[in-house]
Amino acid sequence: MKKTWTIITVIAVIVILVIYSISSYNSLVSQDESVSTAWSNVENQYQRRADLIPNLVNTVKGYAAHEKETLDAVVSARSKATQATISIEDLTPEKLQAYQKAQGEIGAALGRLLAITENYPDLKANENFQALQAQLEGTENRISVERRKFNEIAKSYNTTIRRFPKNIIAGLFGFEKRPYFEAAEGSEKAPEVKF
Repeated sequence: MKKTWTIITVIAVIVILVIYSISSYNSLVSQDESVSTAWSNVENQYQRRADLIPNLVNTVKGYAAHEKETLDAVVSARSKATQATISIEDLTPEKLQAYQKAQGEIGAALGRLLAITENYPDLKANENFQALQAQLEGTENRISVERRKFNEIAKSYNTTIRRFPKNIIAGLFGFEKRPYFEAAEGSEKAPEVKF
């Protein structure tokens, strides 16, 4: 009789461990997919910004043809940023930093471009320019929101895969820590615009 209870107890423990392992694995998969979705949302907002830039540059070109250097810098930064892509599977802190740097160059170039408009009152009054500027401002806000959401979801995922006992399951199935977006180096200073 004692042997039967021992066998039943061992089987019960094994069943509980298997059920817990399956549940934990499924939970980790769900969180990993949430991180991937958040990353896609960040990329979508960066793409939206990249798509708006040619329209903004062409509108400014009509008014400020002699500001070629700044316009070229915006186009060049956009080109670099659209070439700098990372898949969620290949998201390392170093690659994320390079991606952020390319996106930061666009932000800096756009800042210089928008500062130039102060010299062109007709351009500032142009409806197309105002609409594009409003869309860009909205996109920058969306980028910020999506980056914050990505960091929150990545934090939750990273915390889960590091906590015991799920860290054992995460280690067994290869779930790895995700990097965070961080403020760009020097972002604590306001950008300086020179003409």
